[in-house]
Amino acid sequence: MTYVISDLHGYDLERFKALLKKADFGEDDFLYILGDVIDRNGDGGVEMLQWLMYQYNIQMLLGNHEAALLSCAFLFDEVTEESIAAMDTEKMQLFAEWTANGGDITVRELGKLNKENPAAVADILDFLRDLPLYERVSAGGREYLLTHAGLGNFAPDKVIEDYTADDLIWHRPSIGERYYEDVYTIFGHTPTLLFGEEYTGKIIKTDTWACIDTGVGYDNEPILLRLDDFKEFKL
Repeated sequence: MTYVISDLHGYDLERFKALLKKADFGEDDFLYILGDVIDRNGDGGVEMLQWLMYQYNIQMLLGNHEAALLSCAFLFDEVTEESIAAMDTEKMQLFAEWTANGGDITVRELGKLNKENPAAVADILDFLRDLPLYERVSAGGREYLLTHAGLGNFAPDKVIEDYTADDLIWHRPSIGERYYEDVYTIFGHTPTLLFGEEYTGKIIKTDTWACIDTGVGYDNEPILLRLDDFKEFKL
């Protein structure tokens, strides 16, 4: 069976494992996490990342929050006179934007880890640098396209390789937006409550796409979606 979930934003790892257990997720199943594991809640997702790095049947995609962390990877370099001098306005702005968007928790936790074990932080950064922007998946006799944020600047004759990183990790679709007819697109990034209060804590499914960001950053529970039969699982 193939499962998808998105935008965990520091969700407690033990609760996440309990959710997988509720869905009977096993060794022969596969899970795609559509980005934004980090920031906003708990320990900022640091423990979750360290766990995910060693899961052979879970694939994470790059989200805009992970991209923001990578843009601030300089924070975890050795502090020297040269590194301080290199802290230009652009870097300071990137840091300010990330922390203002919920990254302050992750910065603190990675900072602690960096003091205790710099190699562990380096491993996390390397893991994030290798994350894909999209995946194509077949399940239950249907073809799926998985991205973090949908398809910005969409055109029906445009192949996925021609979309930019910004198109795939920063886009905010409207409820009436349509995507490919022959492949079903699934994404997160935009909490479904932003489409309307009636969608709070729920997955939105249209005929060409589904948004599965149920708003963990707004204290809602994540929903695990099984692609083979579109069954939803929630604690």
